[in-house]
Amino acid sequence: MTEPISAADLDLRLLRYFVGLAEHRTFARAADALKITQPSLSRQILRLEQQVGARLLDRTPHGSRLTPAGEVLLPRAKALLRTAARTIALTRAAAEPVRVTVGYTTGIIVTPAVRELRRRHPDAEVDTVHLGWSDVRPALLDRRVDAVVTRLPLHTARLNVTVLYEEPRVLVVSSDHRLAGKDCVGLADFADEPLIRASDPARDAFWRIDPRPDGSRAPDGPLVEDLEDKLELIASGRAVAIVPALDGRSRPYLNAVPLRDVEPSHVVLAVRADDRSRLVAAFRTLAQSFLTGPVPAGPADGAP
Repeated sequence: MTEPISAADLDLRLLRYFVGLAEHRTFARAADALKITQPSLSRQILRLEQQVGARLLDRTPHGSRLTPAGEVLLPRAKALLRTAARTIALTRAAAEPVRVTVGYTTGIIVTPAVRELRRRHPDAEVDTVHLGWSDVRPALLDRRVDAVVTRLPLHTARLNVTVLYEEPRVLVVSSDHRLAGKDCVGLADFADEPLIRASDPARDAFWRIDPRPDGSRAPDGPLVEDLEDKLELIASGRAVAIVPALDGRSRPYLNAVPLRDVEPSHVVLAVRADDRSRLVAAFRTLAQSFLTGPVPAGPADGAP
């Protein structure tokens, strides 16, 4: 092999080829995934081996196998590529922003703040995208979105979260339920009613108030994630649910009953903790000014 180069001259593109080959195990599959020819991939791997001064892969009848040197390089190559990608993203974010993507979850209206952001920054590209509750954090950390308006609870590590407003919580029951039409109810009034469950433990505990203040457990209802399925179950009388109170919303066969002595839910704006984009900062300011309470719309669409 030729004399190894210094670390400062290492070609990250060759590391990407090496990682691709290590993951796909065969030159054919790796070349297809990397959009290059097999001979070209072989030459690039040889160049990398010359640069680092070690054989990284052994060919076998079943593909390729990492050598001990290759096993050492692989996790470090992945870390270098992640660092390079993050460095580029942060550098671009520090420049004058030209694009921002705002996410929002079910039952939350971001239109006033988004419209004002577009008015104040006419040269910027401002996009919006609806997210499932479980996708909020991954979408932010994967940089698919730059800001999300959603509800707590939310795992906030590596995020900055700003509370925008509170929403009282209500009990949603079928229109012929014994509690339908009540002015308000307390937890004791439906202590034995099955409550629809969520798959996320923190979200499930908050929206079912489980455990209760007296230490008792909330009765288990069906595990349902889809909003429409949830509403159909409630309308059928097979379960009830606690949801945010959204003024002016109603749906046939359902009644929303105010809850007493129950803490409200909180609508928040979440962004990446390391985000330095001025466009994201501008949206945060506008969200605090324009998103100050629930906006009347369709029926219990704000169910968590």
